[in-house]
Amino acid sequence: MLDQQYQDHIETLLRKVEEAEAVVVGGAAGMSAAAGYNWYQKDDTFLKYFGKFAEQYGIESIFYGFYYNFETREERWAYIATLIKFVYETQAGQPYIDLKKLLQDKNYFVLTTNQDTQFSKVFPEEKVSAIQGDWRYFQCSDRCHDQVYLNKDLVEIMYRNIEGTKIPTELIPTCPKCGHDMEPWVRSRIFLEGSSFRNELIKLQMFIMKNKFKKILFLELGVGTMTPKFIKEPFWEMTSSLLSAYYISINPKDAVVPREIKEKGIAINEDIARVLQDVLNVKEKKVNWNQVENNSLKQQ
Repeated sequence: MLDQQYQDHIETLLRKVEEAEAVVVGGAAGMSAAAGYNWYQKDDTFLKYFGKFAEQYGIESIFYGFYYNFETREERWAYIATLIKFVYETQAGQPYIDLKKLLQDKNYFVLTTNQDTQFSKVFPEEKVSAIQGDWRYFQCSDRCHDQVYLNKDLVEIMYRNIEGTKIPTELIPTCPKCGHDMEPWVRSRIFLEGSSFRNELIKLQMFIMKNKFKKILFLELGVGTMTPKFIKEPFWEMTSSLLSAYYISINPKDAVVPREIKEKGIAINEDIARVLQDVLNVKEKKVNWNQVENNSLKQQ
C-alpha cells in the first residue's frame, strides 16, 4: 500500500508530465545506479567485469579504478579497455526504458552528466546532451587538435589481447596527429572542450530557447551534490526565472526543492526505478479507465 504523500507525488509527477509542453530531463549517476550499474560500489556487476583488477590492485569500484595510479601504461589501458567494453556490452537499464515510455509522444530533451551511454541506448542521439563526455570516444591526451574518435574497434582489439591485467604496448592507442597516447573523452583535467563538447551544449541551449515560454517541466533524476553546477543549480535557476516552469527531483537521498521555488516543485526521496514503475502503472490504469468510459458512452 502506497502512503498518501508518495501517492500524491506519483499523481503530481504524471500530471505534470502530461501537462508539460516541453520536458527537460537531467540525469546523473543515480539513474544508472537505479538500473543496477553503480559506478561507485563494489557489487556483483563490478566483480563480473573487473574482478581480476579488484584482486590484483584492491580497486573497489569502476569509477575509482579509472583514476587508479597503475604502474604501467599497459596495465592502465587494459583496465580502460575493460571499462569501455563494459559500457558497450551492458543493456539499457529498466529505468531508462520506463522513462522513455513515460515521455512517449512528448516534446523532451535529455541533459546528462553520465558517460556510460545508457541514455543514448534508449533515446535518439539528437535528443541527448552528454556534457561530461562519452566513453565511446577517444581524444588526444595532449589536446593537439579538435577531434574525438569512435573507439569500438580499437577497444575490441585491446580487450581480446589482454593478458592478465596488461595489453601489449603496441596496442595502446596513440594520436594520429602528434603520436601521444589517446585518452577517453570523459571529464578530467585534460578533457577536450572542443567542437564536440560545444555541440552537446548547443543542442541543449537550442531546446531551452525554443521552449522557454512554454509550460516546461524540469525533471531531475539521480543528481547528487558532488557537481550541482551541471544540472541541479541550472534547473533551480530556470524554474525560478521561467514563468511556466515546474521542477521535480527524484533521488533516494539528494532530492530537495529550494525555498525560493517551493511552490513550483516537489522532491521525491524514493528509488528512481520504483517511482518510474509506479507512475507508469498509474498511467496505464488511467488509460484503461478512459477506454472503459469511452466504450460505455458508445453503448449508450
